[in-house]
Amino acid sequence: MISPFDHSPWDFWDRADPADHTAQRALQTDLMRAHPGWRFDDRCFVSDHSSVDNDDLTLGARTYVAAGAYLTGSLHAGSDCSINPYTVLRGRIVLGDGVRIGAHTSILGFNHTMSDPDLPVFRQPLTSRGIRVGDDVWIGSHVVILDGVTVGSHSVIAAGAVVTKDVPNGAIVAGNPARFLKWRIAPADPLPERIEEFGKRARASALAILERSWDASADLFTDRPGQATTVRAQCDAIEIADLLLGTAPPQLPAAEQVRRLRSWQDAETGAVAPLGKPHPDLNNPDVAYHVECVGYALDLLGSQFAHPVPALSGGTAAEVTAFLDGLPWESEAWTAGHWVDAVGTSLYWSRQRGDARDPAFAETLLGWLVSRADADTGVWGGGDLLQRVNGFYRASRGTFAQFGIPIPYPRAVVDTVLVHAEDETLFASAAQNACNVLDVAHPLWLARDAGHRAAEVTALARTLLGQAMDHWVDGEGFAFHPGSDGAAPGLQGTEMWLAIVWYLADLAGLSDRLGYRPRGIHQPEPAASLA
Repeated sequence: MISPFDHSPWDFWDRADPADHTAQRALQTDLMRAHPGWRFDDRCFVSDHSSVDNDDLTLGARTYVAAGAYLTGSLHAGSDCSINPYTVLRGRIVLGDGVRIGAHTSILGFNHTMSDPDLPVFRQPLTSRGIRVGDDVWIGSHVVILDGVTVGSHSVIAAGAVVTKDVPNGAIVAGNPARFLKWRIAPADPLPERIEEFGKRARASALAILERSWDASADLFTDRPGQATTVRAQCDAIEIADLLLGTAPPQLPAAEQVRRLRSWQDAETGAVAPLGKPHPDLNNPDVAYHVECVGYALDLLGSQFAHPVPALSGGTAAEVTAFLDGLPWESEAWTAGHWVDAVGTSLYWSRQRGDARDPAFAETLLGWLVSRADADTGVWGGGDLLQRVNGFYRASRGTFAQFGIPIPYPRAVVDTVLVHAEDETLFASAAQNACNVLDVAHPLWLARDAGHRAAEVTALARTLLGQAMDHWVDGEGFAFHPGSDGAAPGLQGTEMWLAIVWYLADLAGLSDRLGYRPRGIHQPEPAASLA
């Protein structure tokens, strides 16, 4: 017969009859006799209507197992733990003190393999990394915690959550998959001081970084030692010097750097070819990027292009529509966004110079983007999330961000970017590159005023920020892809990661600790208004 204490055992030792106490002690003695490795501390309770079939079992003082619970594998539970009705604990599990587990929850410290497609899953071997839960943790009803997870002390897991990743100490998480909601107990925050120290180290390294990439024989910069000189390297050097030193690179007088940059612009097309090429190819993606990097480098040096800037898409509203329609949005949204960035930036330089443009050009460009944005995702085009998110960054940087215009669907953008950022193949620390992280940080920053999922955005920004600063090398800067084999710091990686650090720090409310703020191609303020 089932008694009320089988399902509600928390006050068994205070309210049950002495005879029931005697029976419970006898049950535990029998269990420990049958299983020499099992141990029960004082005032434990194990319902004889539970299924306890562990290889190894320890229950701390005042820990109970209610009716319907199903336990297998290795379980070590501390004191004051509750394993409530119909809870399933299987595999290798360690619970700290004061872990309260709601009914119908499954904590599964093992998993099936499925590497052999010709063998049924149930015949393939199991793996077990185990699950560890800290002290003072509340796990709600109908929660699922999967193998390999560590749940930090003082955390709360909301009812129905599916936990696939570690839960920090003091965090409250919810959802499927479980996501951070807020802090129950906020941890001591070392990040502000770490950011401040990083800013100091970066400024102290600036001269060495520039000198390391200076090719004295060519009087030009390379991205890193041993590489060829490029247009981009000159621009990256100017951006880094302005950001960290507040001056032009000291290797050449600023006036000479201006003269060179302006001399590289082709008078006929208005574009800048790669070094050593006599004429720019307007279909070359590098030429499209030169519209941005050379223009902003000149701007930082107090100058501008010498000749009218190419429209790239044509000069009229009809031509820009045809150009946008012809971009590979469905197959290569990243490439399409790259060209939109260049078109928007060419519009900016034309307006700065006072060059003639079709008055409807800007409205057509922005109108096309607004009308073609997907309301469900906030982004453009098809393909995988990497293509669409990175394409959104490029297209929005050169248009909405550059001209201070709100993006069409900020809440949808946040949702899309947060899903994308869960991809460990791209965003685990060792897998990161500067493009992928910048293309997450900037869209989240653009959408920040919507306040959508703000706690999750902040948590992601803090995580990525800490990892970004880990990539820094004193005196050399950042590698573009820090975790790849043979990756070496260079000007491109340094310029991009410094901007990434600022955007992530600003999302975390800590950018004032850095001591620098981007002014060039990654400046947070709109460059101009279309009004």
